[in-house]
Amino acid sequence: MRTFKRGLLLALLPVSAFAAPVFTLQSPDFQDGGMLEKAFAGNKPGNAACTGENVSPALKWSGAPAGTRSFALLITDPVGAKGLGVTHMVAYNIAASRSAFARGALTQGTGYTGGRNTPGTAHYYGPCPPAGSGMHHYNFVLIATDLPADQLPAGLTQDELVSKLRGHALAGATRVGRFTNDN
Repeated sequence: MRTFKRGLLLALLPVSAFAAPVFTLQSPDFQDGGMLEKAFAGNKPGNAACTGENVSPALKWSGAPAGTRSFALLITDPVGAKGLGVTHMVAYNIAASRSAFARGALTQGTGYTGGRNTPGTAHYYGPCPPAGSGMHHYNFVLIATDLPADQLPAGLTQDELVSKLRGHALAGATRVGRFTNDN
C-alpha cells in the first residue's frame, strides 16, 4: 500500500519537477523570428548593402546540460551568397561559466576564440544582404560541448569547427533574427 501511495504521489507531481532544464538562447535585442535593427547590420565602406553599425546583439543563455565545459556560437545566413550561405560568426572556446554576451561584445572579439567567417574576419560581421534579395534569416546557434574552453585553435572555419565538435556536442539552442535591405 505504501508503494501505491508513493507512486500516486509521484504521478501527481508536474512533469517539470523531473525534467532537466531546457537549453535556451535569448536576446533582449530581438525576438525569435523578429527583425534585427539596422545597427546590427554590417558596415563595410564601399558596399551599399553594408550600411549598419556592425554592433553585435546581446545574447544570453540558460539551461546548459550537465557536463558542459565550453560553448561554441555560429551565426549564419543560409540563403546569403545567392543560396550558398554566409557564415557571419564562428566563435568557440567560450567558458562554461559564461551565460551572456553584452551588446557589441562579439564585435570586439573578447571572451571567445574567433574562427574565420565568410568575410574572413575572426569576429561578428553583421548582415549585408543585397537590395532586392528579400528577407534573410540569421541563425544564431549556441552549442554546449564537453571540450575544455582552451581546446581548439584559433582560425577554424565553420566546417572545421563542426568537424571538431562531432562527438563532443551536448546540446544546441537557437534564435533567428530577420533582416532585409529592401525598402
